[in-house]
Amino acid sequence: MGLIITLLIIWLVLSIIGFVLEGLLWLAIIGLVLFVGTAVWGWVKRKARA
Repeated sequence: MGLIITLLIIWLVLSIIGFVLEGLLWLAIIGLVLFVGTAVWGWVKRKARA
């Protein structure tokens, strides 16, 4: 679970950087996609354990 939280934090930071620096908007989009993908993956894994 620690790995998933770490990845979520990294993707969130990349998204924020992408939105702050207008030239890196593509970084924000990739960061958001990876954030959502990691969150869904973590949620599915957690449900599978229960």
